[in-house]
Amino acid sequence: MRGNRKRRRVLLLKAGEVSAAVRRSQGDYDRWFAEALQDAPIDWTVVEAQAGQPLPQNARAFDALVITGSPLSLTEREPWMFRAAEYVRGAADKRLPVLGVCFGHQLLGYAYGSEVVRNPLGREIGSVEVSLTESGERDPLFAGVPQKLVVQATHEDIVAQAPAEATILAGNANTVNQAMAIGRNVRGVQFHPELRPDALSALVRSRAATIEHEAKCRGAPAGEAISAIINGIRPAPFARKLLLNFIERFA
Repeated sequence: MRGNRKRRRVLLLKAGEVSAAVRRSQGDYDRWFAEALQDAPIDWTVVEAQAGQPLPQNARAFDALVITGSPLSLTEREPWMFRAAEYVRGAADKRLPVLGVCFGHQLLGYAYGSEVVRNPLGREIGSVEVSLTESGERDPLFAGVPQKLVVQATHEDIVAQAPAEATILAGNANTVNQAMAIGRNVRGVQFHPELRPDALSALVRSRAATIEHEAKCRGAPAGEAISAIINGIRPAPFARKLLLNFIERFA
């Protein structure tokens, strides 16, 4: 319920960590979520799933579950990913509100039977625009959010086809499934609503060699890709609203 300020217990399933250079200057995924929602009454429990930390036996001890992004890929699956997908699906089946972000969005797709693949249209990185579908405009996750909005993105993988149970809530030319709903309690977003512009800039710089190589393979002028992406980074004013909607309207 909007305006409901009860204290929530949120389990953050951490699916990876950013590079040491980015962590030193910007922190990691868990810090970004905590800062984005610092004014919300939340008690966070962080589990380093990618490091093999055990997941809580009783997911229903929490009010919500959030799955972070990751530099890792479900196209190169590791044993912990199978365990995490099974855990997330089990928690969702018990009606726990679940939000998957970037890798977390893909993990939800995988948990519900979809394939995760490299995007044939290439990497999406920087500040990009997504458009809500008619379903997205009606969905409580996007309440108070315009039909077209700027978001921060950095991903190579996509959910190849939305699960049969899913409804697509947002998309763009690069990625048809930028956001999806599965039932009343599960939501996934391919972009990063928790990511600040300065943190995105740091991520772009940390991946400079790869990004420039990809640009060269596309025939782009040498040495221009990074500056073009960084110069295009801008605020995403409705990102925090989306996170607050999840906490207030789902948890």
